[in-house]
Amino acid sequence: MKLVRIIISILLLLFFADIARYFVYPDVGKLVDENPLKTAFMESREAEWKQEGLDDKKIHQKWVSLRNVSPNLIKAVLIAEDDKFWKHEGFDYQAIERSIEKDIVAKKFKMGGSTISQQLAKNLYLSSSKNPVRKIKEAILTWRIEKKLSKRRILELYVNLVEWGDGIFGIDQAARHYYGVSPAGLTALQASKLASILPNPIKYSPVGTSAYVRNRSRIIYAIMRKRGIFVPDYKEVMTLTPDITPVDSVVIGVPEYLIDQAFSADSSSMKSSEEKLTVPAEKGEGGGSETPGNTHKP
Repeated sequence: MKLVRIIISILLLLFFADIARYFVYPDVGKLVDENPLKTAFMESREAEWKQEGLDDKKIHQKWVSLRNVSPNLIKAVLIAEDDKFWKHEGFDYQAIERSIEKDIVAKKFKMGGSTISQQLAKNLYLSSSKNPVRKIKEAILTWRIEKKLSKRRILELYVNLVEWGDGIFGIDQAARHYYGVSPAGLTALQASKLASILPNPIKYSPVGTSAYVRNRSRIIYAIMRKRGIFVPDYKEVMTLTPDITPVDSVVIGVPEYLIDQAFSADSSSMKSSEEKLTVPAEKGEGGGSETPGNTHKP
């Protein structure tokens, strides 16, 4: 019995030590002026390809300064992934609370509601596992990243390292692959479509025919327009009759009141569309300054 207690104590010590090491390791401070060449998530993708016998498959990623990324893209990603980015310190507690409530109802652990900072921490250093231990490590790293890096730098790292398609990492490769333009040349409509696929860039494509991408990108685009982006094709896009399905704002990261506002004005044809958009009422405050990429959020 004594031996069993010793073994259990050692295992618990190792368990807590494994978590505690993330308070000091890895060196988050070097991200202030050093661009990572490869992330843990990229290495995970390469391991998957190797296991499938795809040894010749490579990661496509090229670094680009945030000043050379279209404000359209930055605004769209913030709306889609983390609307409170400029105001929180790494965690959107309201989104986490809603996500936990959903998990309880579904009787499964997904723990969504991740901010851009949390997604960056996971992509850089951790696996895509959804287990609670990984989430604890992610929380520690997120706290450290927010303490060490500016919001602008967090955004720059995110858009350069997030997955945008199979083997496509970073907004430079995404813009060129899907639209044949530089990141600076992305239009508001293109940006909204790119932002719409971030929850699952392997399953969805911004240039595909998915109803999910079409619906989600239209909502993102409408909110972008509501916040003041002027685009020549706005009238044409917004007077089309949207094929809107109920949207989960926890997944999207967009407060429902902004969705309501975006679809309430501008044209009489949008009035009927607004009636079709069924979302639960929720009051909150959206993101502040403009300008956010995976998670893929898990």
